[in-house]
Amino acid sequence: MTELDRYSRQMLFSPIGEEGQKKLASKKVLIVGMGALGTVLASHLVRAGVGHVTFADRDYVEKSNLQRQILFDENDVAASLPKAIAAEKKLKAINSDIKIEGIVADVTIDNMDDLLNGVDLVLDGTDNFQTRFLINDACFKKGIPFVYGGAVSSRGMSAIFVPGETPCLRCFIKEGETGGQTCDMVGVISPVVDIVASFQSVEALKYLVSADKARRNSLLSFDVWNYHIYELKYKKQDPSCPTCSLHQYPALKRSEQDSITSLCGRETVQIHLRKEFDLKEWADKLQNIGTVKETPFLLRVELKDHMRMVLFSDGRTLIQGTEDVSRAKAVYSKYIGM
Repeated sequence: MTELDRYSRQMLFSPIGEEGQKKLASKKVLIVGMGALGTVLASHLVRAGVGHVTFADRDYVEKSNLQRQILFDENDVAASLPKAIAAEKKLKAINSDIKIEGIVADVTIDNMDDLLNGVDLVLDGTDNFQTRFLINDACFKKGIPFVYGGAVSSRGMSAIFVPGETPCLRCFIKEGETGGQTCDMVGVISPVVDIVASFQSVEALKYLVSADKARRNSLLSFDVWNYHIYELKYKKQDPSCPTCSLHQYPALKRSEQDSITSLCGRETVQIHLRKEFDLKEWADKLQNIGTVKETPFLLRVELKDHMRMVLFSDGRTLIQGTEDVSRAKAVYSKYIGM
């Protein structure tokens, strides 16, 4: 199959054309999160022929993901595959002509610099504002554009933020003012995810082919169930913004939340206090405290009282069955050690 065969319909679209297709082939993008938004974003950009698509995700595939996370299937659930691994496998079967790289990792202050190395554009596939503000601050510090997207219930939002040209995410959404609703609390329908990620992908393609005049200069908000659409046009940067005006980048300053985080609405607390786990070694250590399932990527231990521990080789542990940080720390301390 030649390049013309694969991308012929896209190249017939005059704003991209042959020249734009060559630009796409030379670009590298990072998708943070390989859940509902991330899977759609990755599918669009891989099929479009972006030369290097890399993505990072900390989680593994569960049955409840299949309703909206389009790259996964029941075999991935049965194998407890990390989302980054399952997605990489599926995407490489879609387009073998480009570089596709899935990374099993929590995106944090510690690895953000490495993840951004050589990246032309970052796309938001996350489900929480703590990580979004980290992406926003890191991108504006390095001068890398960032395409924001969010979906919950039947509502969606998207925008592209370009350092030096537009305000940043903090100019529109302040920490502590995000509403607190998550897909695990109020649900989400699959169509809104596809629409948000498609809007993100379109803005990404415009930026990557240098169609700057065609970029949307607004934060788009909509409700597909009740059919409401609203655009908040870009104005000047907020002069009090700690990121794009004051260059303080608060999300890049270390806090206690970096190591212990309650994943809202999921009855899960993530604890990241170690650099790595030898999964085989820990499978032996924990075999007497509950039912142990080991895969090449993680170790899952079913505990009493409907609790579960999931250990990853990068040193992370998920304590599932509670959102109480104190209780999770007690379980972790008992079986792993603080």
